[in-house]
Amino acid sequence: MINQRIEKLKSDFKNFGEWEARYKHLIDLGKKMPPMKEEFKTEENKVKGCQSQVWLHAELIGDKVHFSADSDASIVKGIVALLVFVYSGSTPDEILMTKPTFLEDIGLREHLSMSRANGLTSMVKQISFYAMAFKAKLQMI
Repeated sequence: MINQRIEKLKSDFKNFGEWEARYKHLIDLGKKMPPMKEEFKTEENKVKGCQSQVWLHAELIGDKVHFSADSDASIVKGIVALLVFVYSGSTPDEILMTKPTFLEDIGLREHLSMSRANGLTSMVKQISFYAMAFKAKLQMI
C-alpha cells in the first residue's frame, strides 16, 4: 500500500518537467491537504528544527498510524502534505521500513534550501518517532 502511494507520487512528479512546475504542484498538495484541527496545533505537535512552523499530529487507529499536519509556509505545507500522503494509513512497521528515498527519486532534496532540507529531515524523524512509539504500544497489547 505504502509502495503504491510512493509510485503514484513519483509518477505525478515525472509529469512536471521544470522545477517551477514541481514547486507549484507541491504548493497545490499543501492547499488540498485536509485542514488540521486547531486543537492539534500545540507546542507538543510542533516539529523541532523547522524554520517555519510545522505541526504534525499522529494517532493510532486500529494498527494504522494516521497523520494530520499543517504549516504556516506554503512550500513547507506542501512538503509535509507529501509526507502525510505517503506515510498516513500505514502500520508502524511499514513506516519504519520505508526509508524516504522517494524524496531523492522525485528530486526534492536537491532543490531545497539548506534550512528547508533540515526541516524536511526533522519531519521525517518525527514521523519515525511516532511510528516507533505506536509500535511499542501495539506490542504491549
